[in-house]
Amino acid sequence: MKRGRTILSVLMAIATAGVMTACCNHDKSESCSADNGRPDGLATIMQRKSVRAFAPDTIPSEVMTNILKAAMAAPTGRNIQPWRFVVLTDTSRYDEVFVGNHNMAIYKGSAAVVVLCADTTFVAPPRNQPNAAPVSSPNALWRDDMGACTENLLLAVEYYGYGAVWTACYPFTDRMTSVHASLGLPATVVPYSVVAIGRPAGNDSPKDKWKPENVHYDRW
Repeated sequence: MKRGRTILSVLMAIATAGVMTACCNHDKSESCSADNGRPDGLATIMQRKSVRAFAPDTIPSEVMTNILKAAMAAPTGRNIQPWRFVVLTDTSRYDEVFVGNHNMAIYKGSAAVVVLCADTTFVAPPRNQPNAAPVSSPNALWRDDMGACTENLLLAVEYYGYGAVWTACYPFTDRMTSVHASLGLPATVVPYSVVAIGRPAGNDSPKDKWKPENVHYDRW
């Protein structure tokens, strides 16, 4: 048990340091400590929740930029960085972009909707042939990268005191088709997730998902 607690403590410290470093890199004018009115890194992670009702508000452009910077700081296989973003604030377009999507009311009530997309190909020399001519290849890891990217975005939203909800786009063809066509995405680019962001209208609380029985040390 002592060994398990030690491992958990190390992981928590790493998580806190990672989030705090990202915040400080994007906003050097603030101390990024817990006493600046914002939660510390681990608290940001634990307080993340899905928010589906928003108060009338806007998101300052510099805050949105920092949220997107945090999303782009996610881990990525071979450093391909497949993510692309479309930020929407014109609600008059939503009926076209999100045809038939049951989350429409959430999107229209938010301050902004971010469509996180992935370029499923990349151009680079063949692996282990750094001097060869670049070629276009499929990226088998884009789904993993986009999951990490979306989570980073959600944590940054939480850090700035806003709320968000992650709604799926990929792999649902009916949702992907309208988004792809309406936003003019290139053929190799897939709309992965749609995140509505805004100032929470209620008192949403995070769910306690800690289940020690799901943790195994050394072996199952």
